[in-house]
Amino acid sequence: MFFFFFLLQSESRMFIGLEKESSSPTEKLARKESLKVQKKNYRQEKKRVAKELFSALKDPSVVIMSNWLKIRGTLKSWTKLWCILKPGILLIYKTPGSDHWVGTILLNACKLIERPSKKDGFCFKLYHPLDKSIWAMKGPKGESVGSITQPLPSNYLIFRAASESDGRCWMDALELALSCSSLSKMTAKSGRDGDLSSSSESSHILQLLQSSPNQISHGHLFNDADSDKSEREAHEDSDNAANENGGRLMEESDMDQSDDVCLQATAFVEEAHEEIGEVGEASQVETVSEENKGLIWTLLKQLRPGMDLSKVVLPTFILEPRSFLDKLSDYYYHADLLSQAVMEESPYCRMKQVLRWYLSGFYKKPKGLKKPYNPILGEMFRCCWLHPQTDSCTFYIAEQVSHHPPVSAFYISNRKDGFCISGSILAKSKFYGNSLSAILDGKARLLFLTRDEEYIITMPYAHCKGILYGTMTLELGGKITIECEKTQCYTELEFKLKPFLGSSCNVNQISGKIRIGEDVLATVDGHWDSKVHLTEKRTGQQEVLWNPGPDIRRQRLKRQVVQVDQQEVFESERLWQHVTRAIMDKDQMRATQEKFVLEEAQRQEARERAERPWNPRLFTFNSDTYEWHYRYPDTKPWDPERCLLQFEKDGIIQTEEKSQHQRRSFSYSQNWAAQQKVSHAGFLVFCKGGFM
Repeated sequence: MFFFFFLLQSESRMFIGLEKESSSPTEKLARKESLKVQKKNYRQEKKRVAKELFSALKDPSVVIMSNWLKIRGTLKSWTKLWCILKPGILLIYKTPGSDHWVGTILLNACKLIERPSKKDGFCFKLYHPLDKSIWAMKGPKGESVGSITQPLPSNYLIFRAASESDGRCWMDALELALSCSSLSKMTAKSGRDGDLSSSSESSHILQLLQSSPNQISHGHLFNDADSDKSEREAHEDSDNAANENGGRLMEESDMDQSDDVCLQATAFVEEAHEEIGEVGEASQVETVSEENKGLIWTLLKQLRPGMDLSKVVLPTFILEPRSFLDKLSDYYYHADLLSQAVMEESPYCRMKQVLRWYLSGFYKKPKGLKKPYNPILGEMFRCCWLHPQTDSCTFYIAEQVSHHPPVSAFYISNRKDGFCISGSILAKSKFYGNSLSAILDGKARLLFLTRDEEYIITMPYAHCKGILYGTMTLELGGKITIECEKTQCYTELEFKLKPFLGSSCNVNQISGKIRIGEDVLATVDGHWDSKVHLTEKRTGQQEVLWNPGPDIRRQRLKRQVVQVDQQEVFESERLWQHVTRAIMDKDQMRATQEKFVLEEAQRQEARERAERPWNPRLFTFNSDTYEWHYRYPDTKPWDPERCLLQFEKDGIIQTEEKSQHQRRSFSYSQNWAAQQKVSHAGFLVFCKGGFM
């Protein structure tokens, strides 16, 4: 580990014996010859040390230090990662094994400083003095894409060791590794002169060490120049100031920053237009033109009863001009009902409110028989709703995490009002001859944060009939459940299909019951797009549980979305904008062409990826429960003394906490309108006292 000291000792020998000048010619000649010998020995020693360094770099077993460290990303949250320090580089993995590489830091581009902190442990920081990237483009085995963790800055990294002794040890080891990195160019030359063989891993490490700072980038993590710039501004410190503590540079603690520190958040604007279909069967019936009937017959010739339609390309005239990820957000225009449910004292009353909220997601329906776009793999959708009564905000994030089978994962959070929802939907379609069904296989988990209650919710299926003969009609069917294991409170609800000889009053019927344990407390019946009654079992008293009439519709929360020009490439509205524009223009041929372009690009990506699994950006799969989970959940109850506001950036929902001296609260209702005037570059600048 300390082979580089040999070089330093050799350099010091050049000055041994240099004393006061002597007037004797013999002594001058002897000193000159001695200096020649010293220079020759120095060059030989320097070459030997370089070869030793090259040999060490070739050997993957040579490790200066390795241990767990907590690393802070751009979100001011910590991730525990396994760090391996080698001469000139710092390798970062998710686990002690080398299978989940996260990133590689080139130490020849770095400076090292200590960061005092009021929290437990010991903090230090590696950074580039010119704010350039410190990351290598490839991993130790030539990997080009690392395991996705939380977003990490490109030009610096902050570490936290478990104790001060561990932190000091890491600082000493890093200084050693930094010294080794200065010999990288000489190592490359010595390596060419030598006959040492090179393994695949060591050759990649050598290439990393020989890279110049201008050639490196951190492409496997989220590249966000705006985020990096914000982090630099938010943590501006005295990086170039000397400190008396061992001659090392010190940085002001993030705990001591002033209250005028700002943070960035996604800029949302109020949705301009929202289409809501009529009550009853009229908006669920499609009259097919003769031209489109021909397309349907052509399609039906490819199908057989019982066939899965997930791989069948559907004609564009039956498409609703929005993504399925967008459609899943229909359940949160009345998210304020969940805010009220958290406040209810009895489990039965909370269940009634949850059921009201559940029913509120169905009455928004397109005109006619329409199906949303099948999301592209990696597609993302985000939006939010302001709650004027509680001055809070509900954030919604969804991502297409699998294509075959098609799985959509979602996460919703409103920490201030005390609830979050997570889940995933596997969309299956079956053809039955004159009808087909779209089955939404999956569940949502609603969590009340302050009560630690979880409600598991399932979904009905969509049924389309009259494809070959009769009128094409779309209905909802099947039995669903809402279950809370902690309170033993359950709701069973059946969505009924219209009978063959039924009338219009039999359309969209539902019936069900609410029970605690085996005791039925109430029955439910009505129509899911109009009035639903609840009857108390014990007293026989009846009340209107849900009625989405004009008054209720006026109470819909206003959805906030990201403007198309500020969306990422794979966000739903931007991704499908050309298909949507063609559908709105009623140009089916152009819509089909634009849709084919997207689908062909997805197929090409799958061919290039071959057998390599797809790694979603925001969600991770739990192989034990076979469920998808959001990577950045925060289910801690809201603390008004510590929590300032909740916001979203780059698909990550996060909470800004008050500083030590900050006691002012944040108001969405007072400041949200102001954000429309100051939003720029796709993000907002929040200040701890309000918007900036």
